[in-house]
Amino acid sequence: MVQTTEHLYIVRDRQILSGEPIVKGTRTSVRAIVETWHMGISPEEIPNGLPHLTLAQVFDALSYYSHHQDQINTYIERNRISDNLIDPLVRDF
Repeated sequence: MVQTTEHLYIVRDRQILSGEPIVKGTRTSVRAIVETWHMGISPEEIPNGLPHLTLAQVFDALSYYSHHQDQINTYIERNRISDNLIDPLVRDF
């Protein structure tokens, strides 16, 4: 069952990423958009790498993050890959 949020493009669906906030009609999490933004990619550039998203969806995801930072940061931390599991050739890239 899809659960709406106070944000136009952001929903939760227990069947997708265990209910993590996603962009409506996709499997793209708010977390993924925020992590991309944290890597220094501007919001305007994010749809270049995720062409199924519109700029409005990206900005709505970032707006959702600004209102739910603790929640999204918890998802980021929960999904972080431990450094000892990353091949040094990739980690040092």
